[in-house]
Amino acid sequence: MEKQLYTVGERVDKLCAVCAEERGHVALSITKFGNISRVSCPKCGTVSSFKSSGRTERRPQGQSGLPYDWTRTYRAGQTITHPTYGQGEVTSVIEPQKIDVLFADRMRRLIHARV
Repeated sequence: MEKQLYTVGERVDKLCAVCAEERGHVALSITKFGNISRVSCPKCGTVSSFKSSGRTERRPQGQSGLPYDWTRTYRAGQTITHPTYGQGEVTSVIEPQKIDVLFADRMRRLIHARV
C-alpha cells in the first residue's frame, strides 16, 4: 500500500477538543516525510497537534451537499458541492456576501447571497 503524503492547507478530519466535534481541519505544518504535524480548526481557530491514525481520510466524498450557487445564502456548517472544487464545508461567513469554504485541497473564499 502506498503511503499518503500531505501538503500544507490540505483538509483532514480530526476531533476538535474545543468544539467537541469531529470536523475537517486545515493542515498547518508537514514533516519532512509528508506527515501532518499541526492542524487548525476552522470553526474555533484552535491549533493542535495531529497524529495520523489508520482511519484518517481526506474527507469522505459520499456525503452530498447543496449545489453551490452564488445567489444562495449559506451559513457556517453547511456542506456544499462546487462544480470545480468538489465538496466542501462552509466554515464561516466573512462579510454579508463572502464565505470561507474548506474543500479537500484547501480553504477557499467564495461569494454568496448576490442578487
